[in-house]
Amino acid sequence: MKVTEIFKTKKKEGKPVLSFEIFPPKKEEALKNIDATLERLCDLHPDFISVTFGAGGSAANNQTVEIARKIKNNYGVEPIVHLTCLHYGKEEIGEILKALKEAEIENVLALRGDINPNVPMKHDFRYANELVTYIKEQGEFHISGACYPETHLEAPDAISDIHNLKKKVDAGAGHLVSQLFFDNEAFYRFYEKTRIAGIDVPIEAGIMPVTNRAQIERMVNICGATLPKKFERILHKYENNKEALFDAGLAYAINQIVDLIANDVDGIHIFTMNNPKVAGRICDGIKNLI
Repeated sequence: MKVTEIFKTKKKEGKPVLSFEIFPPKKEEALKNIDATLERLCDLHPDFISVTFGAGGSAANNQTVEIARKIKNNYGVEPIVHLTCLHYGKEEIGEILKALKEAEIENVLALRGDINPNVPMKHDFRYANELVTYIKEQGEFHISGACYPETHLEAPDAISDIHNLKKKVDAGAGHLVSQLFFDNEAFYRFYEKTRIAGIDVPIEAGIMPVTNRAQIERMVNICGATLPKKFERILHKYENNKEALFDAGLAYAINQIVDLIANDVDGIHIFTMNNPKVAGRICDGIKNLI
């Protein structure tokens, strides 16, 4: 099922879409145990699961396609495959799309991707909207895209960022997933701007439950998310107590989601970090809302 149909169905039910993100483990032992992780995540009944795609590697040896195939065929959940383009040429992207067709995977999240100094960049695609256009030409895929409530770090300003997002949607992206954020008001302001700009596709709120300080510091450096004062107080108070910070971080994420759902958000996308316990705690906290 294409993501568009999932959103239509959930809208008729008056409920938001709930989805997870996972990544292919880099360590061989963790990769062997991915089935246990998938089983526990799929038991939580997400509407779909997205699978990240690392820079470098072909469709033949990249585990993303195989994991997405398992999600669909073994567990009956719809997968979305991330596809980045900075480090791939058109021929390589075409090879990956062919593998997705053969696996009967219909949904792709088209991304420019981050620069990886260890992988040479290609020059067929400069921006995600160019990748969206190319995928659109290759077959009947549903294409999703990313968005940044607090503006992409490389964008000159928020207006330019919204303008570029509109290009992505006009090229064929029919659903957007936001970068993580910790201030819901930032998301609401961004959402309003997208509607004013004529962007009318569903936008999912990306939520990352923070369970340790190093994790949040790393992610904030990567994406530039703002830390509200109340969140900083949590980090400061519990930074030396792992169990307390774990509980407090999950409580903060649940409170974010409750507020988002109360404000009729299109969907919630949880960055699970391949941790079914975290996803399970959150789903239990919002089980009567979705």
